[in-house]
Amino acid sequence: MFKTITRAVAVALAATSIGFSTLPSRADGLSDVFSTDMVNGANTAIRNAMDREAHKAAAARKLKRAQSRAAAADAALPDGTLAQAPPISQQPIGPEQEEGLPTGLTWTADFSIARPFGNIGSYGKQWLPGGGDLSLGYGFNPTTRLVASLYQLQHWPVGFNTGIHPVYLNGFQNPVGCVDLSGGHADGCEPQNINIATKDQFFVAMGEQLFVLGPYFGRPIPIVISPLYVARTSSIGASGNNTDVVPFTYNPPDGPSFFNLKTRTTEVWSAGLTVPFLKTPNMFGTFTLSPTWLVHPSGVNGSNHAQLYQVLYLEYTPNNSKTTFFFEPQSARDYLPTDPYPQHLIAYFAGVSQRLTPWSFVQVVLNSGGPTNEGAYGVTAVKCQTVLPTSCATAIGGLKATQLQIQFGLGSPSVIPL
Repeated sequence: MFKTITRAVAVALAATSIGFSTLPSRADGLSDVFSTDMVNGANTAIRNAMDREAHKAAAARKLKRAQSRAAAADAALPDGTLAQAPPISQQPIGPEQEEGLPTGLTWTADFSIARPFGNIGSYGKQWLPGGGDLSLGYGFNPTTRLVASLYQLQHWPVGFNTGIHPVYLNGFQNPVGCVDLSGGHADGCEPQNINIATKDQFFVAMGEQLFVLGPYFGRPIPIVISPLYVARTSSIGASGNNTDVVPFTYNPPDGPSFFNLKTRTTEVWSAGLTVPFLKTPNMFGTFTLSPTWLVHPSGVNGSNHAQLYQVLYLEYTPNNSKTTFFFEPQSARDYLPTDPYPQHLIAYFAGVSQRLTPWSFVQVVLNSGGPTNEGAYGVTAVKCQTVLPTSCATAIGGLKATQLQIQFGLGSPSVIPL
């Protein structure tokens, strides 16, 4: 009789408290930081350096052809004829060609909104305010630059408002009930919706150093090394207090539960190396490798070995166009306090950027990512320590998020998206 009552109470409490005890999305917001800051900055330097080398090579070929024509003309003159003065080499008319990294003070600022997609249920199908971003950079010379940035990113992952999941009570090996996260009453389970809107804030400090190697195969190869520090904080709708402190449980029914841990607050060090692999008048491509470490492991984190981010960037710009199409697949890592080991994420960013004026742009990006070393997405179970309303926490499998982001921005012409 006591067990029956306990089970009934546990299920009821799970239904009333799960909305305030949900582990946040672990979809990797750091992917956006690497894409926006490290890769974009390195791409600007490499593109400028390669364009300048191509410009110098073209000018040298033009001068050589002119000298050859002048020499041939002189040879054809009759004996005793005075030759004309040789042509004088002049600087090209027009704006000065950037040599590498932008110099002086540069900035960008933007606002974005986002629409989540995927198996998120009807409760999460809404436009999300993506937030605002601000980036300031100072280039001491074309090879050395410092950047400080603030980013905001909001997302709504799949699997938090769909499906039926078991409810465990501490001390019982078998489920004592179930919860229907779609908000219905399927199989007699208690209905529930979860406000899983997660907003990440990032502070980024980065250095950029351009090196030109070679020449190899007749041309120099520019590369960029980018040491990076990132501090991330978050707020989760289900927390109820605009923080990322929400209860979570690990490996139910026997694993521990945590009720006062900041689940998405973390700091990382990273050091990126970006190299080019493609450059034509219309196409450009780079590859970035960036080993990354946690500054302070916490929560259920295990070992803190270097985790390797890998980012491939490819873009296409039509002739005489202010529009750029880009595709950016990446193998990323996420290691939050709720992770006993790093999640291996396969993600991509695909979109189009339109320069409106020299100082403004609009960008539309579809991005998606999910872990390859996790099982089911989203909530997998609920565990209650006691029959008290505040004792329930959720267990989470892999996290996947897909969203369309629309971005409106202003900035220095040398650093805004082409």
